[in-house]
Amino acid sequence: MNNQINQSVEVSDDQLIIKRTFNLDETLKDAQYAREKSSNSFGSDWKHVGDIHPAMVTNWLKEAGVAWTDHEAVKDVIKKKLMSGEFAKLRDWEGTW
Repeated sequence: MNNQINQSVEVSDDQLIIKRTFNLDETLKDAQYAREKSSNSFGSDWKHVGDIHPAMVTNWLKEAGVAWTDHEAVKDVIKKKLMSGEFAKLRDWEGTW
């Protein structure tokens, strides 16, 4: 699902700057649905902790200076962001991991 609603391209000095805008309302609705319907019961083998749009993860990794290929660092960035109060609406499981 592509939630992109706008894209602009600028040339500044010797750089090409591409700005993309996304509407993440569907992602928030998916997370709300998962909070209401997900079993995530105590003792289950897996936990669905939240919904994150790939564009959002890309931005988080850029901010942290982490490459997609560094799997452990990617996990840490996602964990820190989801555990922060700023992105609590993306979580559907309130436990810690």
